[in-house]
Amino acid sequence: MLGADALNLVMMVAESGMIDSSIAEVLSRPQFLTAAKSNPNIKPTIKNHILKWRGKVKHKMTKVCETERIQEELALYQEVIHWSENEFYDQIDNIIIKLEWHSSFYIEASKLVKNNKGLFNPMFPRFFCERWYESLSDAIKKAQLTELKEDKEKLLADLYQRIETLKTMESVTVEGDEAQIGKLWDMASAKLTKSNVDIMKLHARFLNKNKGLQDIASKLGRMANEAPDNDRSQAIAEDVKVVEEKSDFVTDDIVGIQEGDDLSRLLPNETLFLSHPELEVIFYQHLVDKRLMNYRMEGADRKLRKVTAHSRASSDTLIEKGPFVVCVDASGSMSGFPEQCAKALAYGLMQIALAEGRDCYVILFSTQQITYELTKQDGLKEVADFLSYKFHGGTDLEPVLEQSIQLMHGDKYKNADLVVLSDFIAPTQSEHIDTMVQEVKQHKNRFHAVCLSKYGNPALMAMFDHTWSYHPSMLGRLTQIR
Repeated sequence: MLGADALNLVMMVAESGMIDSSIAEVLSRPQFLTAAKSNPNIKPTIKNHILKWRGKVKHKMTKVCETERIQEELALYQEVIHWSENEFYDQIDNIIIKLEWHSSFYIEASKLVKNNKGLFNPMFPRFFCERWYESLSDAIKKAQLTELKEDKEKLLADLYQRIETLKTMESVTVEGDEAQIGKLWDMASAKLTKSNVDIMKLHARFLNKNKGLQDIASKLGRMANEAPDNDRSQAIAEDVKVVEEKSDFVTDDIVGIQEGDDLSRLLPNETLFLSHPELEVIFYQHLVDKRLMNYRMEGADRKLRKVTAHSRASSDTLIEKGPFVVCVDASGSMSGFPEQCAKALAYGLMQIALAEGRDCYVILFSTQQITYELTKQDGLKEVADFLSYKFHGGTDLEPVLEQSIQLMHGDKYKNADLVVLSDFIAPTQSEHIDTMVQEVKQHKNRFHAVCLSKYGNPALMAMFDHTWSYHPSMLGRLTQIR
């Protein structure tokens, strides 16, 4: 265990300004200045990223003393500084021997002892320990600088990668606000290949050409706010207000003269009593009797006060939106235009999730299930992988509904929107599934269906809260694909 002096030494070096100097140097790089100029919303995102890095690297820098060599020397130093002069002179040769194998102070320490040989100088132990402290400080600083340099290089590489990825995504996503940029920044650590970008561009263009799909995505994004919420009628409204109250103790204005004993508000003519020894006793008598002439002050005392009211909350109060769980039918019957629609719509929901700070999960289902988390740290790779997947196999809706319903029982999926994108060419589900759906709806989860075929089973879609049908005519498809 390190002593207080040793710990203070490590913290002092870590907080010596080295990290802030590195941050200033990083932010002055042309790459970041250019990125901030081209997209103002990215500047606070970069700063937040660097601030998080600052906390991590500072913690790592305080850990450099945990190496065996530095720990041994710090422990020895902690022991020596508490010795008496006699103990120091008795043990000085042993100290030099212990320093020989692991301390950069060894050479200087040997010279100091040699020059002081045979002299019992009471100041020498203190001087020796001061020089030793400086040597330890330099050694820790060098170790921390090495750690800082390595971490700064990693930071720069990461920042360059994220900026490059965001620049690439400018041609794929619409320009977003600071919140959306921040979420996209978190996902931009993965390096995208040209094929990754091309596949996203392809489906982004398809979505832009199909206004009907955009309308469906937009309506799905608003569903959380339009859902009834019984809890809102019992809401308690709390607000913090600044209240001004008249007070004699706040000296904003002079409003008159009064008798009192406040020397800070004393009229100048009252001090005349103190100029003559014979009258001084009158001054003190007036002070005791609180009869000194004082300025009367008055002002407004501003206080924060929490005001609580029990009332019905506004009907347009926003409900916290949960994640999107998008179940995409990847069966062979979906190949072609329905497959393009399903992928583009899922991509559009991912963009809405980014803008609203929501998570977005995609579950591909046919004879098997594949899950993608589009908004996680390496979500852009997940997006590219999902969009590249080729649909095949048969439709098996029941397992994916069971899996989705099980997910929605957790707090993470509270108020979630389940969206099933399918041609719904499948048999009606069992009463067991319908019961599970009705039960989970009580947790404010919503069930939506987008049918991408005119042959969908209406009875199968009856369990959903909202159903859209999107299957343009062949002529319409040719117009939209062009």
